[in-house]
This record gives sequence, C-alpha cells and structure tokens, in this order.
Amino acid sequence: MRRFPPLNALRVFEVAARSNSYADAADELGLTHGAVSRQIAALEGWLGQRLFIKSGRRMVATPVAAVFATEVTLAFERLTSAAEACGQPSVRRILRVSAPTSFAMRWLIPRLDRFHQAHTDLEVAVSTVSSVHEELRGGFDLAIRLGDARDGSWPQHRAIPVLTNTDTLIMSPALFERCPIRTPADVEAVVWLSSETRPGDWADWLDTAGLSHLAGGPRRIFDHFFVTRQAVEDGLGIGIGPLPMLEVDIAAGRLMTPLPDICVKRAGYVALVPHRSDDNSALTAFVHWLEAEGSGTPLEG
Repeated sequence: MRRFPPLNALRVFEVAARSNSYADAADELGLTHGAVSRQIAALEGWLGQRLFIKSGRRMVATPVAAVFATEVTLAFERLTSAAEACGQPSVRRILRVSAPTSFAMRWLIPRLDRFHQAHTDLEVAVSTVSSVHEELRGGFDLAIRLGDARDGSWPQHRAIPVLTNTDTLIMSPALFERCPIRTPADVEAVVWLSSETRPGDWADWLDTAGLSHLAGGPRRIFDHFFVTRQAVEDGLGIGIGPLPMLEVDIAAGRLMTPLPDICVKRAGYVALVPHRSDDNSALTAFVHWLEAEGSGTPLEG
C-alpha cells in the first residue's frame, strides 16, 4: 500500500503556507490556533523536518515548505477538478476568484449579479487579499491583480487585461460646499487623506498638478484605501482614488472629482489564470465577462 501523509494535516498545511499565518489558517478552516499547530506538528513528524519557523509574531513557511505547498496546492486543485468532473451535472459550478479588497468591494461584487443572471449554473466565490502585490499562492481558479499583461510578467499564469486604472482627486459633495476646490492650489486649504497600501498616490498627483513642492505636506494616513475612501465620503478630507472603483459612488453622489482633468495613469488590472488550469467553459465565460465589464460594454444576457 502507498504510505500517504495525513491528509487532514496536508489541508491545514496548505492553507497555513498560503497565508503564512496559523491564525489566518484557523479562521479560514474554522479551527482553533492550537488545532492548526497540532496538525502542522503531525505533518512535520511524518516528514521528519520543520515546515514553519517563527518570524516576529508569525509562523512562516520554510523555503522547502513553500515548494512543497505549491505541489500540495496543485494536487488539491487536480483532485477538485476530478471530483467536479465526476459529480452531478446539475450541481452549480463554483469559480474561486482572488481579488484585492477594494477591487472586490467597489467594482467586482456590485457587478456580479449580472454574471449570475446570465450563468445560473455558476457561482463565483470571491476571496480578498489586503495588497494588490500580494504573492499568488494558489487556491483559486482566477486571480485579479494590478500589473502588466505582457509575456513574462506572470511566469506561472496567463494574464488577460480587464480594466484600465486612473487616479484622480476625490472628495465629498458636502465638503466641496464648505471648501470648494476649483484649482490645484485650493488643495492646500483642506486635510489630505492617504493610505498605507497606496503610498505614492499623493506625490504622483501633486507632480501631475504642478505642485510637487507640496509632496512632503502633512496628511492623515489610514491602513487601507477602503478606509480612506470612507473617510473621504464622511467629509474628513480629500484623497486620491482610482476612478474604476469609484464610478458607482460618483454616480450616486457620495463622492465627486473636483479636478477630473488632472489624472495619473496607473497599471491596469489583469485576470490571471494558472497555466496548469484545465480549460473549461465556465472560466472562459467569466474571463470574457470581466473583459466586457472592464471595457464598458457589458455582454448581453
């Protein structure tokens, strides 16, 4: 008989290695931190070597474990595909999509109902990452990231451009009533809001606006753009935001762009499909839908 490693421990290991966090793995799997630790210890005992080392307050995968995790992920994906192929045809197919938090909340999820109406046999399950530059670790059918779609930019994935990306100044209509911004120089009279995840936004916009000498100015900094966006909507100050993610808010009157002609072109969003993924009509349909939504010409149902 084949001597298999403990399969439950492998599943826990794959999630912990993908997130580089026992705590995140526990949350995703619905386990306690101690249960995750025990499963990892059991697998380490079976393999005869450490898989994680402590780095600060986190447990991170060793280089050998990272390579092993990639193979385990691929094995689970092949197992899932085989099970789906042998499953009941009437069961809805689930597409797992990994996307940056702001992109998922402000652009993708508000549009998903249109996709589901056109594809009643498919369900899109969206998981989010806190950074657009977060490492790709598997566990998805398709990932969306900021970047270049040219050959070689994503060695392990096929990249399809789906959405252009432009930054501009944003503020609430209520704040505009109190402190109107009609020229670039007017920004000096208002509080600036910024995000740790988008550190160069203000410097680039100021440079484009001819105000690079103000780049070192004070600002209030939040940890993520979706928090900053909410602060802008609440009228706490002005910010720099990506237009594709804010179209719904602008149309609803929650936000406005006081100087829309001053824009900073950014890297666009690309859909990334692992090269080893099996070709399937569901994934192809979703990619085509993303391209159509990103181009502003939604597909007819």
